[in-house]
Amino acid sequence: MTPVVFVLMQFAILAYALVAGVFLAFSDFIMRSLALTGGVGGVEAMQVINREVFRWLFMALFLGMAGISVFLAGYAWFGLDGPAATLILLAALVYLVGCFGVTVAFNVPLNEALAGMDLSQGATREYWQQTYLPRWTFWNSVRTGAAALGAALMLFGLLWMTQGQARPT
Repeated sequence: MTPVVFVLMQFAILAYALVAGVFLAFSDFIMRSLALTGGVGGVEAMQVINREVFRWLFMALFLGMAGISVFLAGYAWFGLDGPAATLILLAALVYLVGCFGVTVAFNVPLNEALAGMDLSQGATREYWQQTYLPRWTFWNSVRTGAAALGAALMLFGLLWMTQGQARPT
C-alpha cells in the first residue's frame, strides 16, 4: 500500500465519521426542533439551510468523499485481497449508496420541493408536517447509519491490512 492510499483511508475514516455526525445532529435534534416551530419557522429555516449547505465545507467534504470512495473501492477491488479488501470495498460502497445515493434519490428531491413552496400557503405547512419531516428525517437517519458504518468498516479494513503487514514471518 502506498503512503497516499494509507492517508486516503485514514482521511476517509475521519470524513465518514464527520459526515455521520452532521447527519446525526439533524436526525437527533435539529429536525425535531424545527418541527416544534409550528411550520412556517421550520420551513423557512430549512429552506435557508438547504441553500447554505452548498457554500460550506460540509458539501466539499460530502461530495469529495464520493470521489475518494470510488477510488478506494477500485483500489480494494483491483489492488487488495482477503478480508481487508472486502471491508474497504464495503465501506466505500456503503458510503456511496447509503449516503450519496440516498441523498440524490430521496433528500434532494424533498429539499427541491420544499424550496419552491410559499410560506404563506397552508399546503406548505401540511407538506412540511405530513411529508417532509417524516420522510426527510427517515432518509437522513439512513445516511447517518451508512456514514457511521462506512467509517467503522474502513477502520476495520485498514486495521486488518496493517495488522497483516505487521505480523512477523
